Amino acid sequence: MGIEEDLTGRPFWRQLTRDERRWPFALAIAAMIALQLTLPERYSLGAWWVLPAVEVVVIAALMAANPGRESARTPMLRRLSLGLIAVASLGTAWSVFRLVADIAGGADTGSAAVLLGSGASIWLINVLTFAVWYWELDRGGALERAAGRDPYPDFLFPQMTTAGVAPADWRPQFADYLYLAFTNATAFSPTDTLPLSRWAKLTMMLESAISLVTAALVIAKAVNALG
Repeated sequence: MGIEEDLTGRPFWRQLTRDERRWPFALAIAAMIALQLTLPERYSLGAWWVLPAVEVVVIAALMAANPGRESARTPMLRRLSLGLIAVASLGTAWSVFRLVADIAGGADTGSAAVLLGSGASIWLINVLTFAVWYWELDRGGALERAAGRDPYPDFLFPQMTTAGVAPADWRPQFADYLYLAFTNATAFSPTDTLPLSRWAKLTMMLESAISLVTAALVIAKAVNALG
């Protein structure tokens, strides 16, 4: 097993390729907004509508500036995209904090069904939050990956190490980062994709910790409520 290279000796991920589409990213944000709206208001940062409204405005601006593929990236668009993910992450962090505080403090979290529903929504929001972070930051983002500018990947996918298991022009897409976030949140460790950079390792560690705490406390509280 080794890093697959082209005829020039460069890793194949450094070759110029087609730009990625933005709609999977927008769909993930839309799913996060929908899940946020299903949560009880005490798990929302401020009024229940504030955070979703901000996210809708920002994602609409991003889609208007780049409606198709990631073909035009300016510093302003980059900051806007990162700002959108940061705002969503802030809302996720508050929801997790409030849920943990309610359970640990013995607050009324409703019936077992309500608690499990809220916990599942927060868990899924956490997965989507980290998926968009991985997609946006790996090798500088979608546009930088398409240009092949960064020689060192932050995540090493199996298709990047074994020849013949995927087309020669294979590149990670948003679905691959979503799978990475989901498996990391369920297995609490890397599965088939390895983090290489320090930020990738620390970010995956943070996601696993949030997922573990959320799942353990929600299940324990729900079992206790059922008992």
